[in-house]
Amino acid sequence: MLESLDRSRTDVVLIVDDVPENLSLLHDALDEAGYTVLVATHGEAALQRAAQVVPDIILLDAVMPGIDGFEVARRLKAQGETAHIPIVFMTGLSETEHVVAAFQAGGVDYVVKPLRPREVLARIEAHMQSARQARQARNALDAFGHASITVRVSDGRVLWQTPLARKLMLSWFDAPESVAPEELVIWLQGAVAEVSAALSAMGGEAAGVLPAAPQWVVNQAARRLTVALHEPVGDDEWLLVMRESSDQAAIDAITQEFRLTAREGEVLYWVVKGKTNRDIGDILGSSPATVKKQLEHIFAKLGVETRTAAAGLAMSRVAALKMR
Repeated sequence: MLESLDRSRTDVVLIVDDVPENLSLLHDALDEAGYTVLVATHGEAALQRAAQVVPDIILLDAVMPGIDGFEVARRLKAQGETAHIPIVFMTGLSETEHVVAAFQAGGVDYVVKPLRPREVLARIEAHMQSARQARQARNALDAFGHASITVRVSDGRVLWQTPLARKLMLSWFDAPESVAPEELVIWLQGAVAEVSAALSAMGGEAAGVLPAAPQWVVNQAARRLTVALHEPVGDDEWLLVMRESSDQAAIDAITQEFRLTAREGEVLYWVVKGKTNRDIGDILGSSPATVKKQLEHIFAKLGVETRTAAAGLAMSRVAALKMR
């Protein structure tokens, strides 16, 4: 299947052109240069193939029957999953208005027909280096659990996101992939205004450094999503870092660490959270007396005599989990 391409060994180029001779010429040149080459002969096929494979770069014919290249580019840039892909337009139209239209649609470069394979290869390689660096950055962030997303403050447009960030957005919010949810945008605009005011009050001495990174927390049953303002990446664009956590993950860690029963792990977790025996009973559906008895068993296993000592001992495990 296309989705199983080995991305570690080769970069993937999608060529979109309705002229078979152009496809053949470019396919052979790129294949010989070591790229994995995919082709599409019309706009609809290009959109489907890009969504399936997410190529590293796209060579896109500007003028095609049906959906033209400019519209294909606009649609790709409107989708969070494909917005980051560099698009190099191929066109026989060299008039200024068409060149401008190519860039306005989201292109990073263009080549004029008749195509010269060596020139196309040189331009692809130049843009591919930036694409590789961006892909490596996204993967590295996700590997450390840092789901990152870039949002335009004025309209909430999602400009860039790691794969993990996309999964979290789809899991937590009912919003289009290309636009951040309204509640997040409202918080972001307020947070940016707050940070800007703080930096202004500091007299610009710490320009570019957040005095304190504002955070937005969304709770959903036993899960929570924390969104932190990280840094500006443009005049109206900010990088946000998201992290998902859950009560159950912490409970499981505590249970395993101290060799507790599942219910004892739950009780100790809520002790760490500062809950009383009555509170814990309400949460777990048991009586305060039952919670007290379970606490006695927990104290014995932990080798402590008070709930304060038990909470302190367990706190380090909870903190270690949150740092992951």
